[in-house]
Amino acid sequence: MNTAIRLMTREDKFTVMEMMRVFYASPAVLSNGSDEIFENDIENCVNDSPYLEGFIFEDGKDIQGYGMIAKSFSTEFGRPCIWIEDLYIKPDYRGLGIGSMFFDYLKGMYTEHIFRLEVEEENERAIHVYEKNGFDVLPYMEMLLVKGI
Repeated sequence: MNTAIRLMTREDKFTVMEMMRVFYASPAVLSNGSDEIFENDIENCVNDSPYLEGFIFEDGKDIQGYGMIAKSFSTEFGRPCIWIEDLYIKPDYRGLGIGSMFFDYLKGMYTEHIFRLEVEEENERAIHVYEKNGFDVLPYMEMLLVKGI
């Protein structure tokens, strides 16, 4: 496999927006998002935001998918935390190990961090990839308060 991982750039905006529309409309995500939210996410990935970072998976000629991570701190574990917010691989490129490659890339980049992510219970394929890469299920209920949106 010739997949490379690189940082997202402004030139990727159109392609990433298209992938985000597909990803957020799928059963893998609870919310549908919006173009306004997607544009804000991409902008924060490509500027100097200390909170969000975006990555592109490509094989030299085609963009195969993207990933976004958010940075925080876990008082529960006393360490910095990387939240894997988005991980989308186009259907033609699934099953090629790109997800595992991304996890290895992140583990090498953020050696002192813990990693967390959310997954829908029905997304068995993704759960298999996550478990294969060392993730365990946490028995948490997540709660949400969104103001001003």
